[in-house]
Amino acid sequence: MKLSQNLFILSGLLVMTACDTAAAAPPTQIVYRFDDHRYLELTGYHCEGALWFTDKKLGIHSQVQEQFYRIFTQPFIHPSEKYLAITEYQGSGFFVSKDYGRTWGIARFAPGTGAVQYGADGPQREEIESITVVNDQGYVLTKQGDLYMSSKPFDDPRLEPGGSGIDYTVANSRGQMQTHHIRPGYGGGKWGNEYVSWNSFAGPKHWTIDTYRANFQNIPNKVPAVKNYTGWDRMRCDPDLGLPAK
Repeated sequence: MKLSQNLFILSGLLVMTACDTAAAAPPTQIVYRFDDHRYLELTGYHCEGALWFTDKKLGIHSQVQEQFYRIFTQPFIHPSEKYLAITEYQGSGFFVSKDYGRTWGIARFAPGTGAVQYGADGPQREEIESITVVNDQGYVLTKQGDLYMSSKPFDDPRLEPGGSGIDYTVANSRGQMQTHHIRPGYGGGKWGNEYVSWNSFAGPKHWTIDTYRANFQNIPNKVPAVKNYTGWDRMRCDPDLGLPAK
């Protein structure tokens, strides 16, 4: 009889523990919609946690960040489909996908490519006016009017393995013209993996070798117009979701 009572108590404790565990599961909420079938979900308390991407049409459900993601609160317009760029709270880098969201990598502001030569590589969060990702390119506009962007969505074949490399001529500090060569495998990362300022490669006093890469040619110093966009214009999150009622 005593054994039966102990088993009954033990089973009751297990049921209570299971109920408590289920009740403690962190909440999930949609924090951004690209359109009617693509969205981001955040699982966690206080608007911080794991970030997931879903594309219902393509049947994609992938993890962008495992934990500690915090939403970006500035204007964020993202009609692009193949190339996805999801910034974090600080705006210091991006989680990027170049295959519609199936796999994810990291993109950063490239060293030495800030809006001011020898200045910061990229803007601070409070300096960002908006982020737009359209036509498989990302654009970061600052409140000062400076523009950062990723390359056009292809790699320069001259810098790929077996390519010819790139020859370019610049004047040295004495005004003498010198020819340099960028070897394949050098001269910047793969398309979409680096963000650079327009000033650094196309400004009147440009100073980076991105100037000579095919995927940085003829890019205007403005964010492209976005028409007929049906997604959200910024991320949204309820910080009280899943918490006990006050």
